[in-house]
Amino acid sequence: MNLEEIVMNIIIYSGEAKAFAYEALSKAKNGEFDEVEVLMEKANDAIGKAHDIQTSLLQKEASGDKTEVSILFVHAQDHLMTSMSEKNLINEIIELTKTVKLLSNKAEVNDSLIKEIATN
Repeated sequence: MNLEEIVMNIIIYSGEAKAFAYEALSKAKNGEFDEVEVLMEKANDAIGKAHDIQTSLLQKEASGDKTEVSILFVHAQDHLMTSMSEKNLINEIIELTKTVKLLSNKAEVNDSLIKEIATN
């Protein structure tokens, strides 16, 4: 596999990770937290694949086999870093969404109890 194909794989896996993470966020907004877990695991797997490719390039560089730096290579690195950052932020937003939904459900239960007590 040539360098251009390797770099494109970083971009592809990074893009997949970002897409899975945003899909998970959408599911979280709908309260579909079982699906969220599956999608975030897929995002983690895709990031892992991209990161493994990046690590192999770094290891080659460290052993003296210089990697040609092109605009496409820089774009791939940028894409990976952005995907990792967005995935982490999305994970935090999902955790906040879980908390908000839990508190909202508790408030609904409390409101129902108060109305029931008031009518008796």
